[in-house]
Amino acid sequence: MISHLLPARAACQGMPTYDNTNFISLVKQLIESGKQTANIIKTVQFLKTQQENIEKVNDVVRQLNAVREIGRNNQRLIQMMQNDLRDILDSPYIKPGEVTRVSESFTAIVENSIETMDFIDEILSSDYLKMSDADRAKILKQKELESMEMVSNIKVKTKRYKDIISFRKMQDKINNRETDF
Repeated sequence: MISHLLPARAACQGMPTYDNTNFISLVKQLIESGKQTANIIKTVQFLKTQQENIEKVNDVVRQLNAVREIGRNNQRLIQMMQNDLRDILDSPYIKPGEVTRVSESFTAIVENSIETMDFIDEILSSDYLKMSDADRAKILKQKELESMEMVSNIKVKTKRYKDIISFRKMQDKINNRETDF
């Protein structure tokens, strides 16, 4: 009786059918997508590891550059000490009391330079309180700046003592000139 009340198309519809091929294709796509996601996660982890490695290498390069610059500055200090200090101390215009003061002044800077090199050796050869490479690079950069300051101090002191010598030389020439009055 119900069949008579329904239109002809409605009676023929029956149960819905599912296409298993589409379902299997969908499952395959989901599995493939999962594999790709897993590969992407592995790639991201690999890239993070490589970024950390690059940062470590950069820190080591910074450390090496700082140590190299500190070495150069110490070499400049030694050259200035050998050349300029000898000229200053050998000058007849530097008084005996000043020789000691000049020597002590330059010696203090050189001792500071040696202490800096010992400290750097300690930092590089041991874990130095388990510090990271970045912390070590910061300390070395600070020591590099200090060594540049030492070179600058030596230059200033050398110039000052050379100016004193030049002034006393000129003063001596003025005081000892012959007058034809």
